[in-house]
Amino acid sequence: MVLTGRRLRVAALTCAIGLAATGCTGDDSDGFRPGAADVGDPYVPGHGNGGYDVGHYGLDVRYDPSTDRLTGRAVITATATQDLSRFNLDLVGLEVRAVSVGDAAAEHRRGDGELVVTPRGGLPRGRQFTVTVDYVGVPTAVDDGALGSGGFLHTADGGVALGQPDSAATWFPVNDHPSDKATYDLAVTVPDGLAALSNGVPGPKSSADGWTTWRWSERAPMASYLSTLVIGDYRVVTGTHAGRPIVTAVAASLPATGGAATSLARTGAIVDFLASRFGPYPFDSYGGIVIADERIGYALETQSRPVYGPGFFADDRPNPSVVAHELAHQWFGDSVSLTRWGDIWLNEGFASYAEWLWEEHDGGRTAQRNFEIQYAATDWTQPSVEPGREQMFGSAVYKRGALAVHALRRTVGDDLFFRILRTWTTERAAGNATTADLVALAERVAGRQLRPLFDAWLVGGSAPTLP
Repeated sequence: MVLTGRRLRVAALTCAIGLAATGCTGDDSDGFRPGAADVGDPYVPGHGNGGYDVGHYGLDVRYDPSTDRLTGRAVITATATQDLSRFNLDLVGLEVRAVSVGDAAAEHRRGDGELVVTPRGGLPRGRQFTVTVDYVGVPTAVDDGALGSGGFLHTADGGVALGQPDSAATWFPVNDHPSDKATYDLAVTVPDGLAALSNGVPGPKSSADGWTTWRWSERAPMASYLSTLVIGDYRVVTGTHAGRPIVTAVAASLPATGGAATSLARTGAIVDFLASRFGPYPFDSYGGIVIADERIGYALETQSRPVYGPGFFADDRPNPSVVAHELAHQWFGDSVSLTRWGDIWLNEGFASYAEWLWEEHDGGRTAQRNFEIQYAATDWTQPSVEPGREQMFGSAVYKRGALAVHALRRTVGDDLFFRILRTWTTERAAGNATTADLVALAERVAGRQLRPLFDAWLVGGSAPTLP
């Protein structure tokens, strides 16, 4: 039901004089009710929120490494998906100074990793609204027990905001689940001499009073965990590739011409090869960032500009394989994103398979030989789909997932296989998907039943028969 102007004013007045102490739930005959405080994904309890869909985040942050203090303003544009009396945003640790919805100040309170916002009047389903949050504090790291250290990490020369599935809520208020993707604009102000790197297309920089503001814009919808902020002393290289900006950066403490730099220099060539297999590159910019902090023992497919931990280039060795993996995620995981974390193999299985494709293209082992080696080494008791929280980043997700991809290729043949992949990345671009969606699309394109094949290779408890 859509409230008239008079009834909206009555609802707001009732909230102000009678229900404020209980959070003004709006559970009344008009049907306005609070949005869910949890999206309901068992892999990330407490993450994500219901009742609205975010369209855009406008973030303006200032970070001083000498005090580890971050000051921010988030302007969030969203649309109510129900008659909404209040809603939650995920936010960890930081102090909220003010919240407004539209032009009006809004009541707000903090919970466990939550910012609960009660606007002055209910938000009817379908209404677009803007939330402005002013916040400040010392951002924190998180250790979720799955991937390891993440969130906002203070470093010797700045900070790094990175992690999966946790990171975004440690530095801005957010609907922190990949099912709610949005576009982003970021302005980040840091002391002169430091780089401030993020996702998307770089904008104009400006300096004043010893501070420099870096600007970034990601116009393709992005899952929140794919956002990043890397601040510090970096050698930044900018240019263009295929008519789009390419920005790479390597921590200044790492060798200028070593394995990290030479690996990132292959970004354009690797993207071009993957595009020949998966379809057009889905974003407006390219790049990569290599950090020096040893606490980051992983690489992450942060959208348009992956971030790599230093261990991938140990002993100063080049490692184009990890670059191929993270760039493949730009199609599988970033453009086509998860609806739920239990289907994470859709990200990691295809990215792992891309490593095999790149190795063969680069003069190494064939994809078939890698398939044979991995088939013999796989523990078939561990499923790729719904692997469990503790196995989100286990071998079954990555390697068994890659085996399933190659088994599909052997079953349908190369022409149909790559047609399935290109159709998937085209039809599902900028959206979300599940394993069931992939199976249905593969069966449609191939014109045959493939569910038993996927079941055997992804969740069956024993080694499948080779196709």
